[in-house]
Amino acid sequence: MNTADRIRERLAALEPESYTLEDDSAAHRGHAGAASGGGHFSLTIVSPKFRTLSTLARHRLVYEAMGELMQRDIHALSISALTPEEL
Repeated sequence: MNTADRIRERLAALEPESYTLEDDSAAHRGHAGAASGGGHFSLTIVSPKFRTLSTLARHRLVYEAMGELMQRDIHALSISALTPEEL
């Protein structure tokens, strides 16, 4: 299973209504993070779990769901975390 698939698997914990995940790693070839094997990803996720949470708290939930992937498989993760009402 590749990193993007593992990310998708872990996003289930956030009960998303929708999400888009882009692997931007190719655009960062030669970057120090790419050299260590960590990928660059952009995530837009819509979940009711984000209601009443600040942007920082939403990002923390996403990072928590990613767990150890943030330590080895993901070098950079750009996050846009929205509630269904914010669409």
